[in-house]
Amino acid sequence: MHIVVCVKQVPDSAQIRVHPVTNTIMRQGVPTIINPYDLFALEEALRLRDRFGGEVTVLTMGPPMAEDSLRKALTFGADRAVLLTDRFFAGSDTLATSFALTQALKKIGEVFGEPSIVFTGKQTIDGDTAQVGPGIAKRMKLNQLTYVAKISEFDGDAGTITVERRAEGGIQVLSTRLPVLITMLEGTNEMRRGSMEDALRAAKAEIVTWNAADAGIEDLTKCGLRGSPTIVKKIFSPEPRSEKAHVIDTRDKSMEEISQDFMAALFERLPGIEGDLMDYASTHYGQEG
Repeated sequence: MHIVVCVKQVPDSAQIRVHPVTNTIMRQGVPTIINPYDLFALEEALRLRDRFGGEVTVLTMGPPMAEDSLRKALTFGADRAVLLTDRFFAGSDTLATSFALTQALKKIGEVFGEPSIVFTGKQTIDGDTAQVGPGIAKRMKLNQLTYVAKISEFDGDAGTITVERRAEGGIQVLSTRLPVLITMLEGTNEMRRGSMEDALRAAKAEIVTWNAADAGIEDLTKCGLRGSPTIVKKIFSPEPRSEKAHVIDTRDKSMEEISQDFMAALFERLPGIEGDLMDYASTHYGQEG
């Protein structure tokens, strides 16, 4: 079994700053990390490999410095790392990114074996779009399982997988055939501590590095800025809220008294909501409601 995990090197959001004049992200001096959501995908891939055998390949697209994140992934136990890097990829939005990664995944299939599962995190902390994973699945014609909270069953011989997917109102249990793309939710597992053996292997491992031509990308108009229809109008830091939370003292009070205090505080904070609630009650439950 061959599993590929797509990861992204992102700026540490805790130290991101926005330029006060240009309203652009200031990346200078900001440390980079593996996108935290991708670590849940990587750990799940490693667990499947440990149980059922096979190999885990980690793939990223980015500048040469993204090699640092790939080596970090190798310290956790990944078997192989592939870096897709080329100046033609600069400025890629999610559409161009999914195109380039799809081409790289096809090349990985030719060189190292077709992947049975492609893992991604649910989204990245610098973009928050959650579009790249589904975009890859669409381009590769893979079944996709998004927002997966747990892998319940896996049958490599039958080529099937069953997962629990978080959805509005509850949990969906879905089963599909391989190959499949899975986006993992946060909090679904805990990233392991890499072994000393893996750390030493990662330090001297050869990172497979491909440019656009190596990955078999012929149409460069679909890459980078030329292949990115998204336009960022403005980037800004939200202003911190100055208002404080309203505290309701519930000591020695019944549930009815607490409810009355809550409603009184709500109507005081949002005066218009009382009339809206009365109109709703009158419309749906009659005048006596």
